Amino acid sequence: MTNTNHNHNCSISHKGCVSLVPIFNHLDAEQMDEIMETVQSQSFEKGEVVYHAGDKSDVLTIVNKGSLRIYRLAESGKEQLVRVLRPGEFTGELALFNEKVHENYAEAMEPTSVCQITRSALQDLLVKYPSISLKILQELSTRVDQSEQQAARFTTESTEQRLALYLADLLGPDNESNIVTLPLTKKDLASYIGTTPETVSRKLKELEELNLIERISSSKIKILDEDNLLFL
Repeated sequence: MTNTNHNHNCSISHKGCVSLVPIFNHLDAEQMDEIMETVQSQSFEKGEVVYHAGDKSDVLTIVNKGSLRIYRLAESGKEQLVRVLRPGEFTGELALFNEKVHENYAEAMEPTSVCQITRSALQDLLVKYPSISLKILQELSTRVDQSEQQAARFTTESTEQRLALYLADLLGPDNESNIVTLPLTKKDLASYIGTTPETVSRKLKELEELNLIERISSSKIKILDEDNLLFL
């Protein structure tokens, strides 16, 4: 299902949207108000496409509620999940620096509302508040690191190792219960680690048989042995 480009305003709080974003939330109230005046709101139903590869990229899109999946299509038509954006995360930041088109697709994973700021409005803000530029550079640096790690995993690690590392990454340092909730469908998880949904199911079963994990439900998994999970 593709976006019908209905630019209806949603009754979301611009302030809530802007204050969620790390590139803005260090600013004071007056500066926040100034940014809010430049923000437009849109909402999308599950499965609607926010933008297609090849579309002009001239806005910063911030997720306010819901989630977006960013993916690319190979010439064969095979889908590769790039990342999932949750509230406070954004896409389109490269358009802030030069005119370009989107290389990926963005699709709503559930009913989702976004805030959008045009390139020209944001460039004016960058000149006025250089600290925003530094925050954007930090975010870009993080994404480059993540992309390089993902590319390295595809070339050096087995499917089983990529799945194990993905589960360990979900765990986080503050998770005392050792229970993680898979944020992706099996299809999206397979796309993200470069395999098939059937292989994901088989590998999860194998990890369970090795007493490394325990499947509590289709989306909840308990990590039983993180050390050995990381050294498959």
